[in-house]
Amino acid sequence: MSERRQTSQIQVGKIGVGSDYPVSVQSMTTTKTRDTDETLGQVYELANNGADIVRVTCNELEAAESLVKICARSPVPIVADIHFQYKLALAAVEAGVHGLRLNPGNIRNEKQIKEVARECLNANIPIRIGVNAGSLDKDILEKYGDAVPEALVESALLEARYLEDVDFHDIKISVKHSNVPLMIESYRLLAETVEYPLHLGVTEAGPLPGGLIKSIAGISTLLSEGIGDTIRLSLTTDPVEEAKYGRQLLEYLNLRERKSLDLIACPSCGRAEVDVIKIAAEAQEVLEKEGLPIQVAVMGCVVNGPGEARSADLGIAAGKKRGHLFIKGQVVKVVDEKDMVGALLKEGRLIAEEGIDARLAAADADAAQIAEEDVKELLNIQGDINNFEQKTKSVIEITTNKDIEN
Repeated sequence: MSERRQTSQIQVGKIGVGSDYPVSVQSMTTTKTRDTDETLGQVYELANNGADIVRVTCNELEAAESLVKICARSPVPIVADIHFQYKLALAAVEAGVHGLRLNPGNIRNEKQIKEVARECLNANIPIRIGVNAGSLDKDILEKYGDAVPEALVESALLEARYLEDVDFHDIKISVKHSNVPLMIESYRLLAETVEYPLHLGVTEAGPLPGGLIKSIAGISTLLSEGIGDTIRLSLTTDPVEEAKYGRQLLEYLNLRERKSLDLIACPSCGRAEVDVIKIAAEAQEVLEKEGLPIQVAVMGCVVNGPGEARSADLGIAAGKKRGHLFIKGQVVKVVDEKDMVGALLKEGRLIAEEGIDARLAAADADAAQIAEEDVKELLNIQGDINNFEQKTKSVIEITTNKDIEN
């Protein structure tokens, strides 16, 4: 991971956005904003599943009126998404939103943009300049002939100048494209040009699994380069899934503290003593419901499993109709095969309550010995498929050969 790009800082309600703060997760409601209770219900669900900021559409007067109650009752900051009607942006500010998203391709009147900026300045709320490859200003599109990175960045810079003209600088910018390589190049170019925080996303990514793959390919590439301060996975699915996947992505990149389950599993092979795919799916289901913020491993054999997954907080490896339950690579209990998932759940709860060191200290006295005997027996039955002993002998012979060059 590259060092984080240094940016200016803004506040979206209680959430700081910029290089001084953790990368945040955003999503957007799919409800009709005028339906206050339904929209708030989805906002709460998004917040409970990892969203730090939630965007809602403000596309009509009834939506703006509903924002008064939504903003007052929301557990997370609310950003109003504005299209075409600048007066709806003014109304959203008055309603108490914590930020605006303006699309330069939809609101083109400089005077109107500056009026909105002045109101946001007075209200002390930020604006996201949300450039989208699918709705570029026609003049910019005509100049470049297509939605190339240079066109997206020029659109963002023009809008930023309008805001800066009225001394407004609480800005974050996005230059979203549905083409992943072009999205990456657009953000790279923008990151070299401005110091504002950047909102990452692949626009119109589509349904699962393709939309998720495209989003992760684009967003994680940039994050690994130190580019990006807040993200949204724009998927054609329940927005709660956006929030979950976004949060997990940041956790897997070590950009956010783990708050959800991270289940790792071997891909299975001929050596596997159980149906790894089935066991992993069962473990995922029960442990996710528990909400345990730990890394859990499901391994198909006891010979290599605990060692390969020694970094996991908790794991299970199968062999001889039994499961070797291990913590940080150390076998702490041996259970019947049918009880493996239940043992993971029970030990996961105990780790959450007592901590890893306490659970290692509570290991069954004979667990390590039983595990070692199982491994030896399986090696005798299956053989050393990795051929460790012969390879080791060959290495020794090579290194002790008198003809070896000094």
